[in-house]
Amino acid sequence: MVIKKQKEIKKNSGATLRGVVVSDKMDKTVVVSVSRFVKHPKYGKYYNISKKYKAHDEGNKCKVGDKVEIIETRPISKDKKFKIKE
Repeated sequence: MVIKKQKEIKKNSGATLRGVVVSDKMDKTVVVSVSRFVKHPKYGKYYNISKKYKAHDEGNKCKVGDKVEIIETRPISKDKKFKIKE
């Protein structure tokens, strides 16, 4: 008699990023600007890199200027691959 062990299914949490809401004009979507402080590989100077992500905001709770945490999920639309973490 063979006993099979059940594999634990670990939920893939994806990337978690922190940023500031820069636009909330769309329905159930906000644009979040995420900044990174990186060192130049050759010259050693530190500088900011900003990138904007569209995130799903069910209920339209976030407003411009709010600091939010977004988490990577399955693709919700063409551009939206993040959700606002609650």
